[in-house]
Amino acid sequence: MKKHIAVLAGDGIGPEITEGAVAVLKRVAEKFGHEFTFEPLLIGGAAIDRTGEPLPAETIERCLASDSVLLGAVGGPKWDSLPGDKRPEKGLLGIRKAMNLYSNIRPAKLWRALADASPLKEELVKDGVEITVVRELTGGIYFGERGRFGDEKNGETAWDTERYSVREIARITKIACEIASKRSKKIISVDKANVLESSRLWRAVVHAYAEKYYPDITVQDMLVDNCAMQIVKYPAQFDVLLTSNMFGDILSDEAAQITGSIGMLASSSLGDTKCGLYEPIHGSAPDIAGKDVANPIATILSCAMMLRDSFGLAKEAEAIETAVERVLEEGYRTADIFREGTKKVGCRAMAARVAERI
Repeated sequence: MKKHIAVLAGDGIGPEITEGAVAVLKRVAEKFGHEFTFEPLLIGGAAIDRTGEPLPAETIERCLASDSVLLGAVGGPKWDSLPGDKRPEKGLLGIRKAMNLYSNIRPAKLWRALADASPLKEELVKDGVEITVVRELTGGIYFGERGRFGDEKNGETAWDTERYSVREIARITKIACEIASKRSKKIISVDKANVLESSRLWRAVVHAYAEKYYPDITVQDMLVDNCAMQIVKYPAQFDVLLTSNMFGDILSDEAAQITGSIGMLASSSLGDTKCGLYEPIHGSAPDIAGKDVANPIATILSCAMMLRDSFGLAKEAEAIETAVERVLEEGYRTADIFREGTKKVGCRAMAARVAERI
């Protein structure tokens, strides 16, 4: 199989973790007889420094022409003073929009070898944790109208708009139902319907769509504040979480942390085609950039999702996941998951060990 992969390394630790992930993909290609080509492209602060824009037109064009996209991370204090439409994060939101990627899938799994790395008591995670957050990605308050205006009485005032349509809610509900149909057939839909009108529409559409097209799926509603509490109170109760853009952004990071480290969690962003965007859920971590201490596993596991969901290579995806599990069981740890009695390694060495075990 021949596949062309666009690589958006981005900022901070982005170049380090994508380098490690590409090394793993090259090993997969060698082992299973595939041909993967990789095209580096600019995004975020790196793109601003080179072109003045967080998302150059060439990046969009080449990503749309690729078979899939691997992204590292964007942002950093260097660009914090820029106006909102010129900040690195605008590049990330823009590429998702340009590729029409409206669903973000974030699996949060507590690996057996990392059970002691979870900040929760053993009794809370003894039943295992494997939460899949299905987050709507191109709507809601992140993309709604916004602005500022002068107010003589209260001073300058800013506003943002949370907005959702039936179409946007229905298509992300379909994604969640498809995932749930292969798992427990249960979905917890997260909203704030006791306060927000957009959440009341969200709740109505989710139930109507699931009842009509997936009658075997059980949908339970949960308010976002209660959900945040329940994730740390008893995470094993969750399987598939369906959320809006902002709620999913927050809850997926919380779910990630209870599994030991945000450096372990992958994600995929998909739309109506097989060309997706795959990235770790963590940020650019500029404080450790260039020090070879970042954890590349989230990015490597994102590549496993790419092989499975975009390329249909289930066996190869499983080979990466098994390799990660073996390396962890052998006691190798990057700084974020290091414990006494384990073997601390850097970003490059961790990626190399995963590649060797494929």
